[in-house]
Amino acid sequence: MSEKQLKIAYFLSTGLFCLMVLPGAIADLVQPQVAVDMMVTLGLPLALLTLLGIWKLLGVVAVLLPNTNRIKEWAFAGFAFDLTGASYLHGAAGDWAGVVPPLVILAVGAGAYATWRMRSKAAAEQASAT
Repeated sequence: MSEKQLKIAYFLSTGLFCLMVLPGAIADLVQPQVAVDMMVTLGLPLALLTLLGIWKLLGVVAVLLPNTNRIKEWAFAGFAFDLTGASYLHGAAGDWAGVVPPLVILAVGAGAYATWRMRSKAAAEQASAT
């Protein structure tokens, strides 16, 4: 994959991932009735919504900021925990329709992570070659 193709793949996958995560973060903070009902169905405390919303917003910022490799790595890991946990909890509560969407978002996030790592590796190789 050329450097230009990698750059395009990175920006598309990262942008799409952030656009997919951001509405959930906002919903967690605003707490519309549908989000409250979901937490009650899953048997989770409502206070968790605010915390998850803050973490998701900070994660989006970390993923989008340049030159924050360590923080970006942690943000992607946090999203993986959040999204796999959401999928599991939906399944455990019998909400089978809620199992797949977090996994789809996770797959897009994995693509964003992979392209970010490839770009970082290419940049490091180019820097060491000069």
